[in-house]
Amino acid sequence: MYVEHRLFPQFRLTAVADTCPEKLRWIRDNLGPEIECFSSAQAMLDSGKIDACIVTTPHFMHPEHVIMCLQHGIHVMCDKPAGVHILQVQQMNAEADKHPDLVFSIMLNQRTNCAYRRLREIVSSEEYGKVRRINWTVSNWYRSRYYYNSFDWRGIWNGAYGGTIVDQCTHQVDLWQWIFGMPDKVTCRMGFGVHHDIEVEDEVSAIMEYGNGCMGSFNLSTSIPNGQNILEVNLDAANITVKGSSIFAEKFCMPEQQWQKSPRGIYEKPAVEPEVELPTDGENRQHKGVLEAWINKILGKGEGANDGRDGLASIMLSNAMYMSAFTEKTIKLPLDGDAYYKELMKRVSASKTKPPVSDPLAAVRETFSVKDPRQIDKYFGITEVKQH
Repeated sequence: MYVEHRLFPQFRLTAVADTCPEKLRWIRDNLGPEIECFSSAQAMLDSGKIDACIVTTPHFMHPEHVIMCLQHGIHVMCDKPAGVHILQVQQMNAEADKHPDLVFSIMLNQRTNCAYRRLREIVSSEEYGKVRRINWTVSNWYRSRYYYNSFDWRGIWNGAYGGTIVDQCTHQVDLWQWIFGMPDKVTCRMGFGVHHDIEVEDEVSAIMEYGNGCMGSFNLSTSIPNGQNILEVNLDAANITVKGSSIFAEKFCMPEQQWQKSPRGIYEKPAVEPEVELPTDGENRQHKGVLEAWINKILGKGEGANDGRDGLASIMLSNAMYMSAFTEKTIKLPLDGDAYYKELMKRVSASKTKPPVSDPLAAVRETFSVKDPRQIDKYFGITEVKQH
């Protein structure tokens, strides 16, 4: 987006840091000598060559590298997720609090989807009453063996520190708590390496419980070709469904609780209007929108950037799901960060080491093969075809 598609004229890419020598050589050969290459994050941050940094290292390194940026007086964009466990994200947020002059943002790009933003407005305004039940099936993040073999840290506890919850579906975990709030209890079961030769989870089923009686089911998989992403929400006076960037509503003739108070036939139901698509602003700017908001805030031209501290809530929820699966117990929130860290480290200490990848440049070549900037998000599976 920066180099080939020139999408951000306000910024200039001046430096890249990577521990892989082959990637640095590729950058020099293909992106030009004006981009300086460094073999460590520390060297790049010490160089004085950059004013702002995008952290796209393996997930467990995000807090460490964000903290380094902040301590060097450098604005920072943290890719999702904020980290892999509560303690390190809390440490990162505490460091951010020491640097209010720096713009610390996080790549929670699915929050830009017009359908999810409209749903959040519906839930918070209670225009159709309170949420009673949530059902979210996310099986469109298909991943093959090739994906897990593309990096030596993927698919193992001592590398990725988790599977689909912290990798692909971290988007939906964030959206869940962003739209509906944090549940009071989580009960979760996971399948670890059920359909892939990996240590971490590729199948997840969770039950979210709220104090007001609302319950939700969250079902995730990375092994279903042509899977789906469908969010169904039952409220007092309507059923809402989100598919892709479209949101649909079935309105009831009256709120269901009001219907219950009147004498009715044994099996009579409230009348439901035909499903209609709700209007939205149509915007779904994804990575480009999040980056532009961050850039504009650095330049003093706007306030719409995601606050990097927002990443903690979704890590709390994902850690609770893991804790439930690890212990086979229902977990109450907020989760104790120390207790989860101890459980996580049991898996990390028993983790196997993967051999080095045979072709470390495969992912780089594939990414730069996307020539149409409109296809970037589609390539990464970030956007979906609008469904009716």
